[in-house]
Amino acid sequence: MTRAVYLVDGARTPFIKARGKPGPFTPVDLAVQCGRPLLMRQRFDPALIDLVVLGCVNVVAEEMNPARVAALRLGLPEAVPAYTVQINCGSGMLSIDEAFRAIESGRSQIALAGGAEALSHSPLVLRRGAVDWFARLNAARSTGAKLQVLGGLRPDFLKPVIGLERGLTDPITSLNMGQTAENVGHLFGVTRREADEYAAESHRRLARAQSEGLLKDELVPAFAKDGRVYDHDDGVRVDSTAKALGNLKPVFERPYGKVTAGNSSQITDGASWTLLASEEAVREHGLTPLARIVDAHWSGLDPSIMGLGPAVSMAALLKKRGLTLGEIDLFEINEAFAAQVLGCLRAFEDGEVSRTALGFDGPFGAIARDKLNIDGGAIALGHPVGTSGNRITLHLARAMRRRGAKLGLASQCVGGGLGGAMLLEAA
Repeated sequence: MTRAVYLVDGARTPFIKARGKPGPFTPVDLAVQCGRPLLMRQRFDPALIDLVVLGCVNVVAEEMNPARVAALRLGLPEAVPAYTVQINCGSGMLSIDEAFRAIESGRSQIALAGGAEALSHSPLVLRRGAVDWFARLNAARSTGAKLQVLGGLRPDFLKPVIGLERGLTDPITSLNMGQTAENVGHLFGVTRREADEYAAESHRRLARAQSEGLLKDELVPAFAKDGRVYDHDDGVRVDSTAKALGNLKPVFERPYGKVTAGNSSQITDGASWTLLASEEAVREHGLTPLARIVDAHWSGLDPSIMGLGPAVSMAALLKKRGLTLGEIDLFEINEAFAAQVLGCLRAFEDGEVSRTALGFDGPFGAIARDKLNIDGGAIALGHPVGTSGNRITLHLARAMRRRGAKLGLASQCVGGGLGGAMLLEAA
């Protein structure tokens, strides 16, 4: 017998654009900066939290199992279990799913589920040849042997590789994530102009949400050690236009590719937490839920077209729940790439794709743009990998409350050929 599970509150830090050097916060720093004000405003004793789950992909060496480190730094009891989950871009949503299942089954009453990522702290790694050379140098015992190894030193051994570059390359297909987005754009005929128009609209929507104060209940400021205050998402370009974006050169498939730095998600640092509670805990502590978590679903597909993960996972989840696209009031699809999001939208409208890949008799339907990512997305905000799934779910819940929506669906593509989707219902 399962129990109702509610998303009762949540907060996130501003998403801080990486600027070529390590940012002011590590993943745990971000999780703590986000978690403290969230816990302080609760009507119940934070010591009642009985589970902590955190999504994080690029874990720094000093913060193994960042969920546990963050939980202790937040002052939660030592007896509270805390573990980190990693499913690439879906890690922040997986943390919610893990907490959801724990409460649904009765193993937990109140859980803290989040995501934290500091992509600016992605490590520099040595090339394989350099690693082998250092190993030989370390193994050399005599002075002569060491001199012989030193004679084999090559200049490129001293040039490290950014770990993020390797992390964003699929080991099965040897394609980086941008190339998989090019594949999706090609399959569904997404033009460069369409991708740039979508990207510009993402910036406009985020700028409008910022100016109208629509994110104030979601954001908590982060304070750096040097006293600097980070109080807004700093990647938004208010003056962004499709014409200006059209001047950028393709990054991954030159010279004819459609994916550029301007119509792709930004590399950023940021954290997000959500608080989940059982129906009993909601009643006992007088909580006001943002939404009820109905269900979640994870799907797999060819890694070379991983950007279609939302289409596959959303279709499977709605089919499982007996719902249609038309019954969903609001959608959040993580904007890894404009071409990827537009490809997902076209997949739903394509009768052959719906029949052969999604399991429907005809076109699954269309998603109106005024229901999708209404306050912008990762193209304007940024995509701290382990955080984004948590952010879009939290934002969806708040947007549903603001608009009086009954049902909302959050989804994202996941590197490696996966997709995840989470269905919310008004509480």
